Amino acid sequence: MSQNWNQERKKDEYYKKAKKQEYRSRASFKLLQLNRKFKIIKNGDSVVDLGAAPGGWSQIALELVGEDGLVVAVDLNRIKPFPDYDNFWSIKGDFTQEETLNEIERTLQGKTQVIISDAAPKLSGIKDLDQLRSIDLARCALKISDHILKYKGNLIIKVFQGEGYPELLKDIKKKFQTVKTTKPPSSKKKSGEMYIVGRGFRKEGR
Repeated sequence: MSQNWNQERKKDEYYKKAKKQEYRSRASFKLLQLNRKFKIIKNGDSVVDLGAAPGGWSQIALELVGEDGLVVAVDLNRIKPFPDYDNFWSIKGDFTQEETLNEIERTLQGKTQVIISDAAPKLSGIKDLDQLRSIDLARCALKISDHILKYKGNLIIKVFQGEGYPELLKDIKKKFQTVKTTKPPSSKKKSGEMYIVGRGFRKEGR
């Protein structure tokens, strides 16, 4: 990481807010803003967070679901537990692999009301390649929905716009009653990321 990048980050409004409010990531504000607008997560829900490290979205999800809810976080990297919550489960694994899906299903012991994913591929610096990898991750999240998302459940996924994006959006619209695309205020203006919000999952079961 360059010195300029570190200096820019420290000047960032949401980075400073995250530090002040003890959030693990500035990305926490993205989920806060998305949920305020679309009411995706509510008290008592179960939530599966795909590509969750370092836990910024899981932290917000825990606040939103309350004591009666559940948050299951999945990532290649270990996610530190949240000492104030005993309704948080962490799975270390690759959510694109079937063995990890099986572990998610065992942990849930049923189905979930919400799937969220702020996952991004490990950036190569090659824009087109990174964008296609982002589409692949989003498609994996959509495929997982077929297995674990409850009827009328909700989905939020991040994706980089470009090749394959219109087709992905079309496929999501087949599975959800309403689909919106948005970019929350805390998303960096220069970023090509977009968030797809699906509400009212049409299909239950495999």
